[in-house]
Amino acid sequence: MIELSVLMPVFNERKTIERAIESVLDADVADSYELVVIDDGSTDGTTELLRGTAWPEHVRVLHHDRNRGKGAALRTGLADARGDYSAILDADLEYSAADIPLLLGPLRNGEQAVFGARGFQSHSAYSFWYVVGNRCVTFVANLLYNSWLSDIMTGQKAMRTELFRSLELRERGFAIEPEITARLLQKRIRIYEVQVDYRARSREEGKKLTALDGLRVVRTLVRCKIT
Repeated sequence: MIELSVLMPVFNERKTIERAIESVLDADVADSYELVVIDDGSTDGTTELLRGTAWPEHVRVLHHDRNRGKGAALRTGLADARGDYSAILDADLEYSAADIPLLLGPLRNGEQAVFGARGFQSHSAYSFWYVVGNRCVTFVANLLYNSWLSDIMTGQKAMRTELFRSLELRERGFAIEPEITARLLQKRIRIYEVQVDYRARSREEGKKLTALDGLRVVRTLVRCKIT
């Protein structure tokens, strides 16, 4: 019996993917767990590295033949997850695998969904406008759904796998994050937040989000509200 499935979507993370996988293996994330890595059509050598490495048996690697987006990768991993709970962990090392038990604890105590909220300190935030953008889209979500969350765009979310699969997610890219939040709130699920460590990458290190993604987030929140 597997308690936890850690879902790790990957696209062109050749420099960090090995360390990301090892961070999960080195952390005491759960009593029993699997790591499901979803290679989303990488073109920088990530695919070859993943295929050419003998990973432990509780690390499973799935592949997309072309890039489909983070949302599509998460849905692929979720469909194949075997754990009672599923948690998201990106492969870019912005989040720490050591924080996964912080999310799992409240789930064991009966909470239905847990988010790892970021603190955005001076040494960890990407930029002023990045933090402001995050605050703005979180405000929009709270306004639309009459909630009080501090970070809807966090990349660390965990819940029962059965609940995760019931959300009817369809976003292909980064807008999967607000879509998960919106669908949970529509189900009247109380989202439990815990503080997690975060260190934003620079653009040179591979940061992918842009201002356009912020507009997609708002569009997704509105779409979910009216459909």
